[in-house]
Amino acid sequence: MQRAKGFTLIELMVTIIVVAILASIALPSYTDYVVRARLTEATGNLADLRVKMEQFYADNRRYSVPGGGECGTPGGKKPIVADARNFDYSCESTDANALGDQKFLLTAVGNAAQGLDGISFTVDHANAKKTVVQKGTAMDKRGYAGNDTCWTRKKGGEC
Repeated sequence: MQRAKGFTLIELMVTIIVVAILASIALPSYTDYVVRARLTEATGNLADLRVKMEQFYADNRRYSVPGGGECGTPGGKKPIVADARNFDYSCESTDANALGDQKFLLTAVGNAAQGLDGISFTVDHANAKKTVVQKGTAMDKRGYAGNDTCWTRKKGGEC
């Protein structure tokens, strides 16, 4: 009598169940990891744009081009950012006096197509950082929260 080679149906089902359990744990963690990686684009680019604004200020003693209202970064109100895939960037210069605009606000708004709708990051002339998460959006449903003192990098508003 020869013994059959191979797997039994029970062994195969147990293997499938173990793989399914591992996938149900790993997939949400991976998804959150991808979102957190995308958030670094905004914070890195805003930090870079802020340095460019400060360099412009050091050279011109104002944050705007002559005439006011147009930020001193390449692209002005819509700053040019080489690797902008997940966020849209904008700049506002304000508080004009005889020397020109003395304040600015840089903003990065998440793209809905990348699953980042509802989150935005800001930084101003005083290096005050802020995160806003709108209620009911994809980022709110994922557990991200705003923070008035820093850029949120993890769920729950952690910096």
